[in-house]
Amino acid sequence: MINFQYKNPSKIIFGQDSEKEIENLLKEYHVNSLLLIYSGDFIKELGIWDTVKQACSNLNITFNESANVVPNPKIELVRELVNIGKQHEVDFILAVGGGSAIDTAKAVSLGIPYDGDAWDFFAGKALPETSVAVGVITTLPSSGSETSNAAIISNDLSKLGFEDDMIIPKFAIMNPKFTLTLPKYQTSCGCADILSHLLERYFSDTLHVDTTDYMIEGAIKAVLLNSQRLMTNPRNIDARSEIQWLASIAHNGILDTGRVSDWGSHRIEHEISAQYGITHGEGMAVVFVAWCKYIANEKPEKLAQLANRIYGVDYQNYTAQEMALILADKLKEFFRSLGLKTTLGELGISATHFELMANRATNNDTQTVGHYIPLDNSRIIEILNLAL
Repeated sequence: MINFQYKNPSKIIFGQDSEKEIENLLKEYHVNSLLLIYSGDFIKELGIWDTVKQACSNLNITFNESANVVPNPKIELVRELVNIGKQHEVDFILAVGGGSAIDTAKAVSLGIPYDGDAWDFFAGKALPETSVAVGVITTLPSSGSETSNAAIISNDLSKLGFEDDMIIPKFAIMNPKFTLTLPKYQTSCGCADILSHLLERYFSDTLHVDTTDYMIEGAIKAVLLNSQRLMTNPRNIDARSEIQWLASIAHNGILDTGRVSDWGSHRIEHEISAQYGITHGEGMAVVFVAWCKYIANEKPEKLAQLANRIYGVDYQNYTAQEMALILADKLKEFFRSLGLKTTLGELGISATHFELMANRATNNDTQTVGHYIPLDNSRIIEILNLAL
């Protein structure tokens, strides 16, 4: 285990009717001008918009809003909202939805007090000195951004992340009832995304991390179990509750403590979704199956351990490489059971842009991505070929 510091100040308000705490929370943070960020009319159908608007009215808070968030959130909208935030002296941002709304809110929170372009933070050209506070009401369990220190924003074909504890939301309201009507595809992609966050952390070279190994394995088992429950009964409120909490657990930093996580698969998927606009969770299903197949031939030990502990694959009957390949098959089977595609070919993606995407991921082969096995251009292209 390596040295670490852990801090996550986000306050969790979990359970049915938890959104009714919003007025008390806005009062606690002395909000004067609020910017509500979301996508479409669903928050009005769920009653969230009325609750927030009434809270602002009761507290004499200036109310500003944008319903223009899109998947794979864009820097153009961030820039628009930064201007609105500056104009109306916004001192608190409330995101409602999933990762796209939350990441947009985080980027805007960095941009409002900054004199330059918010993209500077994602491009590594600047570090923030301060940010506007962010709060969240989650309706799509997936990214875990509601309690993470990270945001991912796209600028044309560049899809980049920024991490800083400054942008951890002050609070996250999680009402499982709001997730009951999610379409199957969104539910499935969310479950796949949650699992991918757990797997990225599990595949680590760090020794003597039994505590977090077992914690991640337990969370993986809970994702597998409750995902299947939701495939059988989408209105299972208990399974919805488990998945909503798992999304946060998988990405709030506690499972990173004392270990170095991988994140090579995510970096590959970001290039695919930037190039083709696919949904991130389904993209991770495709990439992780291919990544496991590739790593099985290079460094199978940690994959074999997971195959043994999650699926009971016996070390006496198989080599580590065979166990790693069985893990790839088991993951593919799970993603398939969610109704997700597991190859690039099924997504209509050919090898046309493989070299271009690998170059973007590695900054023209001047750096590697991932930690369990650092991936250069040639390795990324091999993984993409395995994903066809």
